[in-house]
Amino acid sequence: MPQAIVRPRETNDLAEAATVMAAVHESDGYPVEVVEDPEGWLSPEGLLAAWVAEVDGHVVGHVAVNTPQPMEEVARLWRERSGADNSQFAVLARLFVSGEVRKSSVGKHLMDAATAYARTSGLRLVLEVLTKDAAAIRLYERLGWKRIGEVVHTFGGRQVDAVCFVAPA
Repeated sequence: MPQAIVRPRETNDLAEAATVMAAVHESDGYPVEVVEDPEGWLSPEGLLAAWVAEVDGHVVGHVAVNTPQPMEEVARLWRERSGADNSQFAVLARLFVSGEVRKSSVGKHLMDAATAYARTSGLRLVLEVLTKDAAAIRLYERLGWKRIGEVVHTFGGRQVDAVCFVAPA
């Protein structure tokens, strides 16, 4: 398999990234919410930066860094645990990788891009992951992210358990 290239996301990547996200949702249940506007979901309020991974000119993965949002449990938890205010950290989100390229370090390379951005921006990254997403949890732990607590992710009247992580200092 050719090496994936990770680069900043461009507007013309949104449709293909949305297609990959829909396939990941179908196979893995991520995102857990049904996304009626996939391109809008990829560009949430507070988006600071986003990257795609591509192989042979096709998008195979995505990650974003967002400002903390008012109702975001991981942001609340990190403020309580660290004493940080919203200007000192950001939220890693919208990370997904096509099933065809898993186990080829695409997720790690996307995480590296987001982490480098945060470091140069003077931000600490946090994230929330559902407990059902064991492969993602293993990736974060392998990359040195530390668990900071558990929360309940609420969507559409349903609740699921999640784990929160902070990037290595």
